[in-house]
Amino acid sequence: MAKRIVIALGGNALGKTPYEQLKLVEETAKPIVDLIAQGNQVVIAHGNGPQVGMINLGLSTAAEAGAIKSDMPFPECGAMSQGYIGYHLQNAIGNELAARGIRKDVATVVTQVLVDEADPAFRHPTKPIGAFYDKDTAERIAAEKGYTMVEDAGRGYRQVVPSPKPVDVIEKNMVNALVDQGFVVITVGGGGIPVIRKEGKLIGTPAVIDKDFASAKLAELVHADALVILTAVDRVCVNWGKPDQKALDSMTVEEAERYCAEGHFAPGSMLPKVKAAISFAQTGGEAIIASLENAGKAVRGESGTVVRK
Repeated sequence: MAKRIVIALGGNALGKTPYEQLKLVEETAKPIVDLIAQGNQVVIAHGNGPQVGMINLGLSTAAEAGAIKSDMPFPECGAMSQGYIGYHLQNAIGNELAARGIRKDVATVVTQVLVDEADPAFRHPTKPIGAFYDKDTAERIAAEKGYTMVEDAGRGYRQVVPSPKPVDVIEKNMVNALVDQGFVVITVGGGGIPVIRKEGKLIGTPAVIDKDFASAKLAELVHADALVILTAVDRVCVNWGKPDQKALDSMTVEEAERYCAEGHFAPGSMLPKVKAAISFAQTGGEAIIASLENAGKAVRGESGTVVRK
């Protein structure tokens, strides 16, 4: 039976340079188009960590050198990354559809995601972004711009920004309308451009929304049947790297929450994916964590780890 599916692409599906990415997404497009060919309605979300860092670093370096008048605010860097990653995915998926004789249009939506100004994450910025600086330069930048700068991995000092939870997807009605009309939609790139609401206006804020949480929120808002979070492994495992490592075919929300509490999942990799899967499953949907190459099998129940209420 055809389903409405939100696919959250991990970093392994994209490249670290524009040239690498343009080639890599040709392969990324194939399992996505497999799902479309089966009659499914597909919405695609993606990360942007390396890409937005590259944009931020390049413009910051140019500004420091005096080559341009100022650096670029972080929300605008996120918007730039949505545009160029979206173009690459749109191009590759469109070409793959045409090669198979499937007449379907692909659209990229530059997407704002609402966050709560009172989110505790704003009091404790943790997400490193941008260039590395020596201590003196970092202190100067912090004094001039009000940034929070911290030492990172022994390589120097970097700006850290908050990572708040998504509350709403501003362009959800547009996404729904496009999907209803048969479009393949690419949206909430990099977790979306974080915005807060002040005096009736939306204002961009320097933050990074986890793309898996943004994908779960999007899946809820577009009434998706399934959220498919794609990563480098076929299934979620407990006791990872130990003699009793075990791959899981399925988890209930209660089981997944217990595994999270027991520390089975690494904070920087699998933990946010499982928590995002829990978030969507709690709304009554089906969340699947699987590898990119097995996306089609996962939707058919032949691979991946399913999280259900």
